Amino acid sequence: MSKKAFIFDLDGVIVDTAKYHFLAWQKIASQLGIEFTPEHNEELKGVSRVRSLDIILALGNIEIGQEEKNKWLTQKNEDYLSYIEHMDETEILPGVVNILEFIKEKKQLIALGSASKNARPILEKVKILHLFDAIVDGNDVTNAKPDPEVFLRAAKLVKAKNANAIVFEDSVAGIQAANIANMISVGIGDANILHEAKYNFKDFTFMDTSFIEALMN
Repeated sequence: MSKKAFIFDLDGVIVDTAKYHFLAWQKIASQLGIEFTPEHNEELKGVSRVRSLDIILALGNIEIGQEEKNKWLTQKNEDYLSYIEHMDETEILPGVVNILEFIKEKKQLIALGSASKNARPILEKVKILHLFDAIVDGNDVTNAKPDPEVFLRAAKLVKAKNANAIVFEDSVAGIQAANIANMISVGIGDANILHEAKYNFKDFTFMDTSFIEALMN
């Protein structure tokens, strides 16, 4: 039986860093005099930093030059990094470690496929970096999801066929990327939003190890 590769997104799947992105963007929006709500933040999920700033500027009908844009983008990253600096293992989402350890125990492959450029330091801070056989993050890829590049690279690094890869995702673009790559997609979150996923779970506490075992066979 060939090994399966279990590929996890980071933000919203393993840890909830979305709140820190929100706080950092909200700070910039308020400095620009723009009201930025959690609803607006939904539009930024899985979207690049540059595109996110454009969306926020459009909310306030504000046009600025590239130099000023770069200044805000730098501030956004610095603020975000200062928030994640204080992360620890209490920030891992419920049920995740149980599933990761079960996969490890069964000697299957675990990879990360995330757009985050801070994936490694975050996994270190929450003390689960050692569970991953490969990490592909925003520093390694040029195309954003729904382009499947991040997942294709992850499968290649652990030497798994696409058909033997299972992807855990909380965004529509991520589910689409997994499907395009002919991998098994597992949606973590609202099944109505992630309806294109092959399987759906509200979160990892709703996922039984028997589900993982079934995927292995």
